[in-house]
Amino acid sequence: MARICIPDYEYKERVQRAAKILQREGLDALIVNGNEADYANPRYFSGFWPLFERAGVAIAANGEAALMVGPESAVFGADRNKLDKIFVLKAYREGADPSYPELQADTFDDVFKAIGVTGKKIRIGIASFLDTSVTIYNAIREAFPEAELVDAGKVMVELRSIKSENELACLREGYRIADLATQQVMKEIKPGMTELQMVGVAQRVVYENGAEYEGLPMYVFSEASTRHAISRSSYRVFEKNDIVQLNLSAKIDGYSAAIGYPICLGKLEGERRDIVQFCREAHTWTEKQVKAGVFAADIAKDFYKYFVDNGFEKNFVYGPLHGTGIIEVEAPWCETSSDYYLKENMCYQVDTYISGDTFGVRWEKGIAVKEGGYEMLSPEIPEICPELFF
Repeated sequence: MARICIPDYEYKERVQRAAKILQREGLDALIVNGNEADYANPRYFSGFWPLFERAGVAIAANGEAALMVGPESAVFGADRNKLDKIFVLKAYREGADPSYPELQADTFDDVFKAIGVTGKKIRIGIASFLDTSVTIYNAIREAFPEAELVDAGKVMVELRSIKSENELACLREGYRIADLATQQVMKEIKPGMTELQMVGVAQRVVYENGAEYEGLPMYVFSEASTRHAISRSSYRVFEKNDIVQLNLSAKIDGYSAAIGYPICLGKLEGERRDIVQFCREAHTWTEKQVKAGVFAADIAKDFYKYFVDNGFEKNFVYGPLHGTGIIEVEAPWCETSSDYYLKENMCYQVDTYISGDTFGVRWEKGIAVKEGGYEMLSPEIPEICPELFF
């Protein structure tokens, strides 16, 4: 059986689509940067995921492109790169900031000449500024002191928002494996074990079933730490009747898929049940709003109103949907300030989080927008918080 992945030709197609956008936007070149934690933009074009060091891709409006790596990734980058050209720049070095005095490194000027970008007063798009270190930015400015540097984040949002069939296949497989990990954790979890032990169970399952990595740092939180919208698992020991938040994930050829919902190590009763069940109802409400042609801000505004109307305004944290793909959380978000319409094959996490005084819960799964509604990319999650008895 063939491995589910992004084929080589699709990387080249992405470069050509980017080049057409650059022509439309009047940009001579685009530079995208990333690191080990957020590798999405460079990997989107090159297939390369850096380790320790940073990485970037430069694309010319003529359709030529090159991968840029740090001093220790020349061979690694060449082996894993889908592009024809690769350059080693000191600007992409690791955080320990070594000097590499013997290295005859390339420069941004070398890169641009190789992809056919010449001239001094050129327009360079950078995406994203959040992932472009001061060191990288200064190196670009040094090479092109007369260039206009433009925030080109919208270029990558346009390219990455609508998924291809190969991207959808990677996500579906990731969700399948994340569900296997979730089911196994529920089989093995019990009072007296720790959050981190359950992370180990989940990691074992995702690797055994074909994932290249976990899609996000595995969330196994319990009781008070479930109030953390984002956090890390700890050595806390589970106790009977604990609420435990599971958000488990798998990465397939760079595409990250996560499934999340709460479980209770005993009976879930009273106000705690009311809060958990409202969160699940808000989750169900959200998915029913999704279809091509809907204005994103309208969903977000009505979602917030749903909290207010049901008396949970103080428990609201963030909007109803966020994009997903190469990174489990990617643009575009669906917020009250969003200014776009949903389109077919945009992919989202229906991510419904509620925070209380002593605990919080999240229900989360992946969907793809379709003309009449949506496709569920992940297995369905429970309608009611699972209760486990020992």
